Amino acid sequence: ASRKAGTRGKVAATKQAQRGSSNVFSMFEQAQIQEFKEAFSCIDQNRDGIICKADLRETYSQLAPVARMEGGRPGPSGGHPGSLCAPHAPPPPGKVSVPEEELDAMLQEGKGPINFTVFLTLFGEKLNGTDPEEAILSAFRMFDPSGKGVVNKDEFKQLLLTQADKFSPAEV
Repeated sequence: ASRKAGTRGKVAATKQAQRGSSNVFSMFEQAQIQEFKEAFSCIDQNRDGIICKADLRETYSQLAPVARMEGGRPGPSGGHPGSLCAPHAPPPPGKVSVPEEELDAMLQEGKGPINFTVFLTLFGEKLNGTDPEEAILSAFRMFDPSGKGVVNKDEFKQLLLTQADKFSPAEV
């Protein structure tokens, strides 16, 4: 009898894990899932199916020239057991060095190795309760009357500080 109870517990846990991961795929349309797959493969630099610290570091180094052109800074031995991720090495000249704490914080959001399902789950959690993309784009178009794809930083900051759910200067 005790063996049956143990087996039932394992089966229930397996079914619960399957439900949890399959729910993630139902949150997105197929086209969105394909876009997430493309993004995941761009980040998974060593192509081992897991995003590790070395993958993030290399992705940032590839994005750094874009961030510099736009005047911004990329936002916010590592890896999991058995990973092919290389230990930390200083970035080559001209590449951005992201603080280890930022990389660690990103990886900790996954609460374990970040495979594609975990990656998708993280995005599902972040996007849960957000407005549809068209509503967000429409809202930003209000701040771009000329239609050039640019929002005036000072005007936008002033609105955030003074209108509706006011932001603090630290938040802005």
